[in-house]
Amino acid sequence: MEKANIPSRLRWRCRRGMQELDVLLGRWLATRWTKADAQLQQSFEDLLECEDDRIWDWLMGRDRPEAALSRIIDDIRELGFGPDQR
Repeated sequence: MEKANIPSRLRWRCRRGMQELDVLLGRWLATRWTKADAQLQQSFEDLLECEDDRIWDWLMGRDRPEAALSRIIDDIRELGFGPDQR
């Protein structure tokens, strides 16, 4: 993946207060950003505006995000945990 195609501001925003989120969000950015459609990219940026504990609960399946973020949460979960854990 070409890092030049990934905005540096997003790499910085993926650095969170939880190492686990750093890994999951950073992995998605590094592997899927350039292949994602504009809607999914925007959803990722919107997700980065959310609080860490809310993102973590969504990724762990403890709560469901609003519909606009469901697709990106599911995609990050699949990448991070595999399709069997969705």
